[in-house]
Amino acid sequence: MSEFNNKVRMGMVGGGQGAFIGAVHRAAASIDGEIELVCGAFSSSHENCLATGKALHINPERCYATYAEMFEKEAALPEEQRMQFVSVVTPNHLHFPVAKAAIEAGFHVMSDKPATFTLDEAIALKEVLDKHDVLYGLTHTYTGYPLVREARDRIAAGELGEITKVVAEYSQGWLSEPPGPDNKQASWRLDPKRAGVSCCMGDIGVHAANLAEFMSGLEITKLCADLQPVVAGREIDDDGNVLLRFSNGAKGVLIASQISVGEENNLNIRIYGTKAGIEWHQQEPNTLIMKYNDKPAQLIRTGVGSFHPVAAGSMRTPAGHPEGYLEAFANLYMDFARQVRAFKDDEASAKLSSKAPGIDEAIRGMAFIENCVAATRADQKWVDFKLENVL
Repeated sequence: MSEFNNKVRMGMVGGGQGAFIGAVHRAAASIDGEIELVCGAFSSSHENCLATGKALHINPERCYATYAEMFEKEAALPEEQRMQFVSVVTPNHLHFPVAKAAIEAGFHVMSDKPATFTLDEAIALKEVLDKHDVLYGLTHTYTGYPLVREARDRIAAGELGEITKVVAEYSQGWLSEPPGPDNKQASWRLDPKRAGVSCCMGDIGVHAANLAEFMSGLEITKLCADLQPVVAGREIDDDGNVLLRFSNGAKGVLIASQISVGEENNLNIRIYGTKAGIEWHQQEPNTLIMKYNDKPAQLIRTGVGSFHPVAAGSMRTPAGHPEGYLEAFANLYMDFARQVRAFKDDEASAKLSSKAPGIDEAIRGMAFIENCVAATRADQKWVDFKLENVL
C-alpha cells in the first residue's frame, strides 16, 4: 500500500439501509479524511448488506453475510489491506458478542453505547480485553464537543472552585405516543429482549450521567431513582428522575425523558461550584456560559479567544460557523484513529492529547443503568452505586 494511502481502515457491523446511527458513524468517521470504510457486515440480511455496500462503493467481496465471516476473512488478508478496527452499531443485545468476537480475532473495537446488554457483559468484555492486546472505544458522543472539553478543563483547573451541585437533563418527546409498526428505531429500543432492562435511561439517561462525570471529574457514588413507563403497555421505562450524590459530597439531579412532548434532543447540563457555575446546551453547542455572583456572566463562543489545548484541537471551523453532532462524533473517531496509529508505540501514545472513552466508561455506563433500575425497585431511599452484582 502506498505511503500516501495510509488511512486507518474501518469495518462496520450493523448500520445497513434503514438504520439511523450507522450512517452517523460513517459520516463522522469520514470527516477528517483519516479513516476509510473498507468492509462490513451491515445487516442480518445479506441482500441488505450487499445493497448497503454498493451504495457506499465497497467491494462486494468485502460485504459479508455475518460478522463472524467478516472477522475470519479480514484476518486472513495481508496486514496492509485488512481492516484495523470495527465499528459496532447494532442494537444493544448484539454489542457484546460482536465486540468479543472482534477482540478475539485481533481487531480494535469502536462501539456505540451502551457498551453491552448487561453490566455482567461489560465486566466480561473487560476480562476479554485484558487477555488481548487491542483497543476499545465507546461513542459517548457528547464528550466530543469542543466546549464540553473546555468546560472539563476549566473545572479541573479550579475555575468553579469546589463542585457542590450538578444538574443534568436529557429530554425528548418522540416516544410520547405508541410508535407505528414500521418505526424500527422505536421497536428495538422498547423491546427488553433487544434494549435491555431500560429504554430511556439506557438510551439517553446514560449519556447525561456520563457527561456529568466527564465534565465534573467526579464519580457518582449513590443514587435514588424513579423510572417508569408512562405510555400504557410498555415493559420498560420511557421516563425517569434520579437524585445523585458524588464522590466529593456534591449533590445532583438527573432527568431523562422520551415522553416530553415537543422536546427534540434537549441535553443540557449545569455544574455549580463555590466560585462559579457553568452551563452548556447540546442544541446550542457552540456556547458555554460561566456564571458568577459578583460579576456579569461570561459567554464563551467556539473559535473566539483562547482555549485549553484539547478543546482548541477539537474545533474545525472559524467563529460563527456552527459545529455540532457530527463533528463531536468525528472528534471521538479522530481520537480513536490516533490511538490506532500510536498503538504499540508507548511514546506516541503518551503524547496523545485525548482518547476516546473506553472500557472503564463502558462499565460505569452499564452500572448506572442497572443501579437506576435497582434503585427504582428498592425499598430504601438511597442505594450505593455498585460496579457489580447490581440486579
